[in-house]
Amino acid sequence: MIETDILIAGGGIAGMSAAARFAADGHQIVIVDPAPADIGEGTDLRTTAFLEPGIATLTKAGVWDAIKPTGAELRVMRIVDAGGETRTPRETADFDGAETKQGFFGWNVSNKAARVALMAKLGQLENVDFRFSTTVTGFKNTARFADVALSDDETIRAKVVIAADGRNSSLRDMAGIKHKRWAYDQSAMVFVVTHDKPHNNISTEIHRTGGPLTLVPMPDLGGKPCSSVVWMSLAARADELNAMSDEALSSEITKDTMNLFGPLTVASPRAVWPMIAQVPSRLIAARLALIAEAAHVVPPIGAQGLNMSLHDIETLADLMAKARLHGQDIGATPLLKSYERRQLPKTLARVGGIDLLNRASMLEPKPLRDLRYAGLSAINRIGPLRKFAIKVGIGK
Repeated sequence: MIETDILIAGGGIAGMSAAARFAADGHQIVIVDPAPADIGEGTDLRTTAFLEPGIATLTKAGVWDAIKPTGAELRVMRIVDAGGETRTPRETADFDGAETKQGFFGWNVSNKAARVALMAKLGQLENVDFRFSTTVTGFKNTARFADVALSDDETIRAKVVIAADGRNSSLRDMAGIKHKRWAYDQSAMVFVVTHDKPHNNISTEIHRTGGPLTLVPMPDLGGKPCSSVVWMSLAARADELNAMSDEALSSEITKDTMNLFGPLTVASPRAVWPMIAQVPSRLIAARLALIAEAAHVVPPIGAQGLNMSLHDIETLADLMAKARLHGQDIGATPLLKSYERRQLPKTLARVGGIDLLNRASMLEPKPLRDLRYAGLSAINRIGPLRKFAIKVGIGK
């Protein structure tokens, strides 16, 4: 049996970020993931917009300086309503990073680059034991510790176990924590495009029907401006788009972006992800805390998903650092209850808010699209509403 402070199940971006952040405070970490060690950069085409305060968490983890150069700065978040009779912009709201304390909204980074940077960081840390090709097969919790059985026949005894093992979390199930999941009959297609007009570090979210079409700045590709695309639409429409050739899809997205970027050219393979939302009934059990997609799943609107996960991580890190400083148990039930009291109301509110935004973005009837337009106009023009929208948008 191996003893450690923290066992983290799940070696995705959230799990690795948690390992780096907790290790920075001196905790001993074992992290396990079913993927093999030679997974390399993987095939994930998605990007993540890292926002404050998540960037601060990655800075404390000692990894942000390696991630930042691989991405593109997000200076402006632009929302375009095109829900009128014709496919033209009828309201454009620009939320400028200059209106925030840090002067920018965040940085858009490919998931591949983030994983590579995090794996390199964890490989340098003596207090992190990363076990690849390994899954959790059993979980037994007591008042004093948790014993976790692994697929390599090893048992890890930990003060606290962190479930970062995704939306279908086996640890969450082993702990008997129920969850609610709902689907939208909607899918998100992700790919990369190049275009003639520069993006000027503006993230553009276009609303018409079916869901938002978002283009997020990336570093230039082959000497041309480049953006990552998250195109949310009704599932049947997403299947139709995915069946198109690159040339046909390039033409279709150029039309749907209303020539705001000039002609667009598909510059990568594409992937389609069915849209769901999910929340658990609890975030904790004895010696166990849920983070990331084990704790919440939301559609990719406003770059909230991973940034919510980083907020989970920072809340736990703060509580455990204070406990460690005073010689207290980092996995004690009162500490975990404090985590749940802080995070569960925020999680439920944010998942509910994103659910409403997504349903508003899908609206087909024109009177309801006009209502969405009126709401965007109000946010754009009324100072207090605008400030509140910016605050919510960066996750504060």
